This record gives sequence, structure tokens and C-alpha cells, in this order.
Amino acid sequence: MIQIFNYRGIAMVCTMAMLFLSCKDNYKRVGDEAAKKVYPRGVVEDFVLTYTESPEKLDSEDEGTSKVLAILSGPIRNDFDQLSFPYQTFPEGLLVEIFNEKNEKTTIEADYGVLYSATSIVDLRGNVLIKGDDGKKLETSQLYYDRANEWAFTQEKFTFTNPDDGTVMDGEGMDIQKDLQFLNAHKTYGLMLIKEEKDD
Repeated sequence: MIQIFNYRGIAMVCTMAMLFLSCKDNYKRVGDEAAKKVYPRGVVEDFVLTYTESPEKLDSEDEGTSKVLAILSGPIRNDFDQLSFPYQTFPEGLLVEIFNEKNEKTTIEADYGVLYSATSIVDLRGNVLIKGDDGKKLETSQLYYDRANEWAFTQEKFTFTNPDDGTVMDGEGMDIQKDLQFLNAHKTYGLMLIKEEKDD
């Protein structure tokens, strides 16, 4: 009797082990668990990209001048252009220098950026700062820049400083030209400082 009991116990353990080993994980994963890891096609460190325009069409051996339109630079650029919706990320910040017809410079800085190649939209986040050649300054936490239309817009809070008339404007939501010459504020609030003219 004792031997039969032991054989039955061993048989039971073996059967249970086979049941556990044959079980498959049929759990359907969603959200972060289901997301595939996407790696950049290329990573560039300490990059500088210069965008130029030539006034006339040049052949490969022709000599001519070209005008610098913009310079994009930063510590790291991750290239995801292999995807169906291509983009590039700038995880450690970026600096964009834009030049107008008079060669006056406007700079745009941010802690993080995403450039969507198909749409020419740049998503700038974290301590976004635009400075014009004339000293005008716009500060916000997030800003979209449309390179094709040379226009920027945000729904976030912003501060706009204009040294020409000594004003400081706080608001929420706005769109603005790249050179800060025209600003359309959706909502303004707080204290607006206005410089008074002195009589002689």
C-alpha cells in the first residue's frame, strides 16, 4: 500500500508539472506593453545644419552665391525618417537661427524639440525662447513653429517683451510671425507695463 501511494504521488506531481509547462500566455497586451520599441536610424552628436537658398538654378560645375536662410544646431539629433510618419528628435535641446532678407537674425531656443519632416512643423518644448534682432523676446513652455509659413503658435502661457515701447505682456495662447513683428494674443492678463514718454 505504501509503494502504491508513492507512485500515485509521483504521477500526480509529473502530471501537474506537464500542465504548468504546457500553458501559454494568451494575455493580449495593450498600451505600453504592446508598443514596439522604435530605434533611430541614425544619431548625430554636436550637429549644425545650414539651410541655404540659391537665387538662380546652378549646375554641378557652376559658381554662384547662396543665401543662408536658417541654421539648426544642438547636442544630439535622433533620425526616425525610416518610419511612415518621419520625424527627428532633439532630446537635449536645439537652437534655430533664422535670417530675413536684410540678414537680421531671429533665434529660437528650447530644451527639447521634434521636427516632423512631412509637415515642416517643429514642436518646441521646455523654456522656449524667441529673440528678435531688435530685442523683442517671447517666452513660453511649448511652441509650434511652421517652417513653411514662417509662423509660430502656442496655446500655453507666454510673456512677450517689447523694448521699443517698454511693454511686457502676459497671456495665454497666441500666434506670431517668426521675426516677432506681429503678435496675435488669444488672451492677455496680469500687469502690462507701458513706458511713458517724458516731456522736455
